[in-house]
Amino acid sequence: MTQPKKLFIKTYGCQMNVYDSERMAESLGGQGYVTTDRADDADMILLNTCHIREKAAEKVYSELGRLKPLKDARPDLKIGVAGCVAQAEGEEIMRRQPAVDLVVGPQSYHRLPEMEAKVRSGQSALDTDFPAEDKFDHLKGRPKAKRAPAAFLTVQEGCDKFCAFCVVPYTRGAEVSRPAEKVLEEARDLVERGVREVTLLGQNVNAYHGGMTLAELIRALAKVDGLERIRYTTSHPNDMGDDLIAAHGEVPELMPYLHLPVQSGSDHILKRMNRSHTAESYLKLLERIREARPDILLSGDFIVGFPEESDADFEATMELVRQVRYGYAYSFKYSTRPGTPAAERPLVDPAVADDRLQRLQGLITQHQREIQQSMVGREVSVLVEKKGRLPGQMLGKSEYLHAVHIENCTAAIGDIQRVRVTEAKTNSLAAVQI
Repeated sequence: MTQPKKLFIKTYGCQMNVYDSERMAESLGGQGYVTTDRADDADMILLNTCHIREKAAEKVYSELGRLKPLKDARPDLKIGVAGCVAQAEGEEIMRRQPAVDLVVGPQSYHRLPEMEAKVRSGQSALDTDFPAEDKFDHLKGRPKAKRAPAAFLTVQEGCDKFCAFCVVPYTRGAEVSRPAEKVLEEARDLVERGVREVTLLGQNVNAYHGGMTLAELIRALAKVDGLERIRYTTSHPNDMGDDLIAAHGEVPELMPYLHLPVQSGSDHILKRMNRSHTAESYLKLLERIREARPDILLSGDFIVGFPEESDADFEATMELVRQVRYGYAYSFKYSTRPGTPAAERPLVDPAVADDRLQRLQGLITQHQREIQQSMVGREVSVLVEKKGRLPGQMLGKSEYLHAVHIENCTAAIGDIQRVRVTEAKTNSLAAVQI
């Protein structure tokens, strides 16, 4: 009996890359591959890369350097680079690291079986096209294996916004939405496999236009029998339409959590970022969302030290954070992305940017802890996802996306358990079932 080939995938970055890695594994499953969690045990290694973080490409090259001894010891080992760094760097990856056998962009990974056959014949393979065909139509259906109770579901890719700091339009391409019926079909398939919560993914997910608006898609998904929870990420303030705001108040399956990046509280910096919204319009939008769903927990993204950011610009960001009081927020120091409009602009002094980042993160952390502390004594519903580290303990997510440890829990994985919060910890809540 032929031994299956082993595939190791290392995934960097966003939730969409997690989803893409799953689909790449399924695509190569048809070629006889099974996944392994050990690179030194693999017949093929894929790095599914992200170009958002600082020095992303250099980190990939460093990882390839660490993998080269495996290739030297086992010449039959195949190494591939996928994702956004692959799209941005293309042939340069193979030039700088000859150990790489294939390079595939995020819009072409449905072609992996053909590329794998090519490298097995001794050739290299490169595909960073933006093909006209829908990659999702070319991927094999998910095998009916049991799934974790929460899953990602890509509904939209690419972005047309062209923010001055962002490489997504260049690495993921223009906005493309999957047809609604394809999304509903995949959601029903996931539910058959044990999924009770889906997070709809897109670089600009609320610009979804697959024959429905995102709000209409959410309402259709809410009718899928067995699908109990719906989330979506990441959104742009300019695409937060009236129907989507209304859905937050009218669709019980849509969880009271919203990630809505603003990036800065300064109108000057927002204009230089090409964000096309103002701090005031963003705050008014949040007022409307909170009117529709008063208990909603908000999350955001911030970039500090953007070129030309003054002390006054940064203070405007701090003031916006004080007004919003985010339950979560992700903040980063600006770093240059080659090829983006902001890349040619003079940088803020790194020491100043570091200081601003620490101050912003301190304020965000303060609000996060205060909000978590306010949960003590409240009742929430937890989707149980796995066993905890302690005997009788189960771990899951509340409707507000808080990680919750349930003590002496009799619920099974996949159950939605009503609990009372007993303690707020640094990054999670403790609770007892009711």
